[in-house]
Amino acid sequence: MTQFKNAYSFMCRLRWALTFLYGLWTPGIFAEPYPVRPIRLVVPFAPGGGTEPIARLISQKLTLSMGQQWVVDNRPGAGTTMGMEVVAKAAADGYTLLLGSVANAISATLYQRLSFDPMRDFSPITLLSTTPGLLAVHPSLNVDTVKALIGLAKARPGQLAYSSAGSGTPTHLAAEFFSYLTEVRLIHIPYKGGGPSVIALLSGEAPLSFASLPSVLPAIRSGKLKALAVTTAKRAAVLPQVPTIIESGVLGYEAETWYGLAAPAHLPNDKVIRLNREVHSVLEQEEAQKFLDSVGMQLRLSTSEQYVKFTQSEIQKWHKVISFTHMRAD
Repeated sequence: MTQFKNAYSFMCRLRWALTFLYGLWTPGIFAEPYPVRPIRLVVPFAPGGGTEPIARLISQKLTLSMGQQWVVDNRPGAGTTMGMEVVAKAAADGYTLLLGSVANAISATLYQRLSFDPMRDFSPITLLSTTPGLLAVHPSLNVDTVKALIGLAKARPGQLAYSSAGSGTPTHLAAEFFSYLTEVRLIHIPYKGGGPSVIALLSGEAPLSFASLPSVLPAIRSGKLKALAVTTAKRAAVLPQVPTIIESGVLGYEAETWYGLAAPAHLPNDKVIRLNREVHSVLEQEEAQKFLDSVGMQLRLSTSEQYVKFTQSEIQKWHKVISFTHMRAD
């Protein structure tokens, strides 16, 4: 009888142990590995603009590290909100991602009738990089300093035009902020992305622009454009001789462009963690950092939680700018 009880007890313990191990093991059997097909990276800007270097870098690096093709899908328009909408309405499965930017924070205030919420409808993964803007002019404008530009603009009110990547984009807001602080009247010519905006600047169609530094750096180096000032509080390491707009006499002026990676809301946490880890791994490589430095970008990685808090602070900042410039876009 005792032997029977001992055998029965042993069988019960064995069955419990096998059930426990099965529970640990079966998720690995039935859960779909990730990724198993190409990943689409939606870039809400036209090709050739300031997003080009970081989009190209992460798509190439992550294709190699994750074993599936990362496909860049440029979706410019409506101040980046068209591309954002594509991602906001996509399945939260990790196969459609957004190259986010400061435009996300701007859109939260600038647009009153969006079909999505710039915060609630996205799962932030990580910040990627930051970059200064650059006040660049065509040589035909014949000014060499910010002070000279302000003097010319006041002598010819409403006659000088600037190009931007589109209404509501960071390049547009940067120019409007400058106009507000200096009390000059400029004409805004919006284009469908940073690439077309820079082409207009190079041709002289628009004599000045508050462009992202990477998009105009080659033209600055070749002498096709002149750099008057950077838009950040500190000078850019890649152009140390170029002063800031604050140094040039416009107190209180500061505008920085940043980029991040996000997914549709409710992306499973394991995929958020996986993507965050993969991005950090490839961008922390010396080769990647040297590339970013060469195009005027600074590495700025974060956790997903830090990305949320950072975006919230940026929304508050640009809300103030938009409010006192009385800008609206819909």
